[in-house]
Amino acid sequence: MRPPFPHIPWSGGDGPRILGINPWITDFAAFNLWSRPVGLLACLDMVRTAGASVALVDCLDPLWADTAWPKSGRYGTGHYPKHAIKPPAPLAFMDRRYSRYGLDPDAVREALAALDPKPAAVLVTTIMTYWYPGALDILDLCAELWPDTPRILGGGYATLCGGHAERHANAHRLQGPLERPDNWTAFWGMIDFEAPQLPENAGLSLALDLYTDPGYSVILGSRGCPFACDYCASHALYPQFTQGEHESIAASIRAEYGRGVRDFAFYDDALLINPDRWLWPVLDEIANTCPGLRLHTPNAMHIRRLSANVCRRLKRAGMTTVRLGLETTDFGHRSDVKLTRAEWEAGARNLVDAGFDLNDIGVYILFGLPGQDMDSVSRAVDHVRAHGFRPHLAHYTPIPGSPMFEAACAASPYPLAEEPLFQNNSIWPCVPGGFDWDRAGKWKRRLQGK
Repeated sequence: MRPPFPHIPWSGGDGPRILGINPWITDFAAFNLWSRPVGLLACLDMVRTAGASVALVDCLDPLWADTAWPKSGRYGTGHYPKHAIKPPAPLAFMDRRYSRYGLDPDAVREALAALDPKPAAVLVTTIMTYWYPGALDILDLCAELWPDTPRILGGGYATLCGGHAERHANAHRLQGPLERPDNWTAFWGMIDFEAPQLPENAGLSLALDLYTDPGYSVILGSRGCPFACDYCASHALYPQFTQGEHESIAASIRAEYGRGVRDFAFYDDALLINPDRWLWPVLDEIANTCPGLRLHTPNAMHIRRLSANVCRRLKRAGMTTVRLGLETTDFGHRSDVKLTRAEWEAGARNLVDAGFDLNDIGVYILFGLPGQDMDSVSRAVDHVRAHGFRPHLAHYTPIPGSPMFEAACAASPYPLAEEPLFQNNSIWPCVPGGFDWDRAGKWKRRLQGK
């Protein structure tokens, strides 16, 4: 009788064995929009290229054949398995069910306990700051199984909420981007190895092959963003905007396509910046070599860059799901300088003229900013619907390290800086009165035009 958990394979050289873990999500709601822990996958690729042997446990991927997993949608997105759990004490006031999303914890424990030989180090990532409870649980489990193995915590929570993580996380080190020379040297020193040379394309090459049967994959052509929007912490996470080389990006896509993957999501924050460097060469190649490929942009594209030629090139390459960062139609009082009314209208028209399906075009409108006039949100929703597009409320998340965070702390009744759980956009942390089911229902109907 086979065990109820999979064998966790090692991949790479004869060097130290490095285990990467993407924890469960703990939240009021979660939906899989082509989710992959790209920071962790970049780290695993770096150390494997440098000679290590690596393995991955992603608690948000259906690795277990016996795990009941909701059926995915037509492009690979979908729901996670979930199990209702008691909310953390700071969130007990919410009238919403709190759940753990992903793989069964007992199966994860058994699989990790069966791992032989044990890892030389464990890398645990965090994505949203307020999802840290899942990471703390994984760190505690690893400490129980391998008390002497270095445990390294990275990602958004570790980087942006370092003081909180130092007090609460059972980790030996909080890790920023591994491609930084100081972090690279410190990592190898923790496992008593002299640091090898940093691989080429470090931070932009991903160990995507660690997913044995992927229903989708991701493309990462750049890290960081040249803009500095008030609500975004991209500069705090990646101060430098760097772009990769088109040869390696195209090779990654071809490899995934050869494994049967047809849906790819761009993870770039600034996809259309300097497209001649990598984007156009990559799209021109895959348009000719990867028939039937579908591209998606869960991160909003910059509308002002959507010229008629750009839209045609994106459509020819297989772009399918489009998300646009409109944010507001109050163009005279924007929190950035990325867009004018004329640019928005031209970009919208160019997408339609290029043949994009209106059902696949979504427009993000910011909701819940500190001091935001909700009437302006309503006007933006109506404006988007009048253009035939689908409006989506982008619920504001107060992010430490973003220029707006201080204003968020002043506007919110919750101690945002002291407790990352209050940074959860599901509680509407900067909306007077907070989350309310009646108001949520009204906004849902407004988005649907009812």
